[in-house]
Amino acid sequence: MYAVFKRELFSFLSSMVAYITIGIFLLVSGLLLWFFPDTSILDYGYAELDGFFSLVPYLFMFLIPAITMRSFAEERREGTYELLITRPIQIWQIIVAKYLASLVLVLFALIPTLIYYYSISKLGFPEGNIDSGSVTGSYIGLFLLGAAFTSIGVFSSALTKNQVIAFVISAALCAFAFLGFDYSSQLAAFQGIENIMSSLGINQHYTSISRGVLDTRDLIYFVTFSVLFLFVTKIIMGGKR
Repeated sequence: MYAVFKRELFSFLSSMVAYITIGIFLLVSGLLLWFFPDTSILDYGYAELDGFFSLVPYLFMFLIPAITMRSFAEERREGTYELLITRPIQIWQIIVAKYLASLVLVLFALIPTLIYYYSISKLGFPEGNIDSGSVTGSYIGLFLLGAAFTSIGVFSSALTKNQVIAFVISAALCAFAFLGFDYSSQLAAFQGIENIMSSLGINQHYTSISRGVLDTRDLIYFVTFSVLFLFVTKIIMGGKR
């Protein structure tokens, strides 16, 4: 399992796609946070990162599918898929190894954004006037959100050998998982159970953690969500094996 994880991670790091994808993510998030008038924290006038944490989930809908689209799709396209599944390793170990490698890359994309926290802390008046607890909770929420989206991406990549199709499927599923249940809860057909519908979506749980309060229910939700998609991926991979 570690061999597959290391192979997958080094394959990512030796590819320009990973650097370009992460670079675009950091560039866009930086422009939105500091330069664009409607979202610039300098125009907002408060020492907080709420705007950043509200924007990143939408960037994740494109960043993470771009990272995960090659997980299994490229294996099939290059003809190495048969060699991979005939190794003396169980299917679930292959899936988890690829999942963790993709998640590490997502973490690599998040680490440089800590400079935003440091900068705003220094710019605050008085210096250090920023809610560190809320920021910590928001970063934990982003990591859990990334874990959930990564499980969707790995699942989507297992469905096809075309990376573009895998990207589109993953982006669509991520968008629906984050926003779809909230919009569906507003329909007349779900009147009376709108709270239940909203609780099925990621947005409500991500928002809850972003307040700086770690609720066990939110943690269980994200873990269950990720495990569910990885389990379905195992079923798909087992059938194709």
